[in-house]
Amino acid sequence: MANTYSHLYAMVVFAVMGRSHCLKAEFREELFKYITGIVKNKGQKLMAIGGVEDHIHILVGYQPDIALSDLVRDVKSSSTRFINDKNLVRGKFMWQRGFGAFSYSHSHIDTVVRYVLNQEEHHKVGSFKDEYLALLDKYEIKYDDKYLFEFD
Repeated sequence: MANTYSHLYAMVVFAVMGRSHCLKAEFREELFKYITGIVKNKGQKLMAIGGVEDHIHILVGYQPDIALSDLVRDVKSSSTRFINDKNLVRGKFMWQRGFGAFSYSHSHIDTVVRYVLNQEEHHKVGSFKDEYLALLDKYEIKYDDKYLFEFD
């Protein structure tokens, strides 16, 4: 889009179906590189990606010519095929439906990048459930428990 200028940033969070702990460290880097490629091929900028066995975070700088939900849909569907085609997990892999998206200003990007990249360390002391609910509360997002991720 000519004469369109933007700085749009969102941290997107999504989890493995059933909160299975199947995103093993041995292949997570390969998965993250694959997801980075998906985002780049969509003409967007992946600023950081991190996660643990049951969920991931991506920080994306995106253009207004794509809906964030379309980008996340493509990331989730393509990465699901990648994981299943390479037999990286036992059984059939699926991401849970839905995602969380949280916007940030340019002045907070360095802090958010550190947060996303530090997921393994962060989750040594806190659960995904606590982290996700804290984000929803921080952003004053009203939610219905029945539509949240499946928690154990």
